[in-house]
Amino acid sequence: MTDTSNANAESVKSFSEFGLHPDLLTAISASGYTVATPIQAQAIPAIIDGRDVMGAAQTGTGKTAAFTLPLLHRLMPYASHSTSPARHPVRALILAPTRELADQVADSVKRYSESCPLRVAVVFGGVDISAQKEELRKGCELVIATPGRLLDHIEQKTINLSQVNTLVLDEADRMLDMGFLPDLERIVKLLPKSRQSLLFSATFSGEIRKLARSFLKSPIEINVAPQNATAENVTQIAYPVSGNNKQAAVLYLLKSRSLSQVIIFVNTKIGASRLTRELVKEGIKAESIHGDKSQIERIKALDSFKSGETAVLVATDVAARGLDVAGLPCVINVDLPFNPEDYVHRIGRTGRAGASGEAIALFTEHEEKLLEDIEKLIKVKVPRGTLNIPETFQHRSPASADSRGRGKGERFKRTFPASRPAPIDDFFFKPYEPSVKDPHKEAQRLQHEQKWMEHQATARQPQLAILLGGRPKNNIKPAESND
Repeated sequence: MTDTSNANAESVKSFSEFGLHPDLLTAISASGYTVATPIQAQAIPAIIDGRDVMGAAQTGTGKTAAFTLPLLHRLMPYASHSTSPARHPVRALILAPTRELADQVADSVKRYSESCPLRVAVVFGGVDISAQKEELRKGCELVIATPGRLLDHIEQKTINLSQVNTLVLDEADRMLDMGFLPDLERIVKLLPKSRQSLLFSATFSGEIRKLARSFLKSPIEINVAPQNATAENVTQIAYPVSGNNKQAAVLYLLKSRSLSQVIIFVNTKIGASRLTRELVKEGIKAESIHGDKSQIERIKALDSFKSGETAVLVATDVAARGLDVAGLPCVINVDLPFNPEDYVHRIGRTGRAGASGEAIALFTEHEEKLLEDIEKLIKVKVPRGTLNIPETFQHRSPASADSRGRGKGERFKRTFPASRPAPIDDFFFKPYEPSVKDPHKEAQRLQHEQKWMEHQATARQPQLAILLGGRPKNNIKPAESND
């Protein structure tokens, strides 16, 4: 049976009211947090009590702290200063769908557990597995992992999950979207049946509830926001533009508003790289992050963006989940996502932790249907605006592929005159006219043909026999008679 908890039923609480370990309260205070968010106020007591929990809240409302703080609290009795790996078995496992989200969760856990001897390890793909093996061999109470890399360690016998007493599925809906269900089932079979299981997601769907019935036992369901809702403190606006003017619109928005610390979302990896190059040419410090980037490159780009060295991060949806940048003021959707739910996660990167934010969308007439699908999902009409782009920016906008090709061809012909096509003789435009036959030339032609045919007839002799060492039969003389 599932208990349902409502956000309005709980009053705002201070973290000190939860009975958390003093070391955790110190870390929370150092992070600047004093009051729990609605998802935290309801999830923390239930998790401390050992209940299974299904938690849903819009992005930026503190889901990560809602399960990491009580999880660390429950692990405190196992904390040990011993250097023996045997004293640090894996007791809690957090699964995340992407490398970025796993790294984000690990940063939060390490920040909260900084003053206690609990060991934390994060494992994900895209990097050398050797360093992860060494860290796991030393022992750690808490492991944050992506499903694929965790299975790699399981197959290589570098991790033992037999003592795990808490499992957390973070961004469970994203895991299902990415096809991780078979991997999750394999991992869960290796865990003790007697354990606490937690499932957190931005949205609940029929598939998520089915997953919860498989992995959770009588969970408490906590839903603090309407499904697929966007944060009220995020201002949304959409500007209609032509396809060729999108780059000009981005440059105009960035420079006219002096925007910095902006995430720009596009739909393709090629589009992300191309837009980044154009921004850099305009003197804007920009980096891109997408699936073709190595993990080291992605981490470097994220660190540079978070530190403020990079002003603009151009990303595909690989960064739409879990990326937490303090005080991110604006998100720009250069391409509208094909999946409306991705729009919710994209704009959820701004307006986090109660701060205000702005979400800008650029759309062409061909993308208007995508915008309408988004509005149906979030049940909010996104205001339309008018973007008057000065001509100085429009001239920088790349032309269409066809016009680019034609322009290059014309420039090539002007530069290399020899490449220009030669004038065509009028003869080739005249209709076909049969020539009048000359009787004398016709007789010569027939004579030549007759001689050629006679020559061919005399030359038709069995040459193959000669090549094979024999002689034509007509050249063999009859034997002389003795009579």
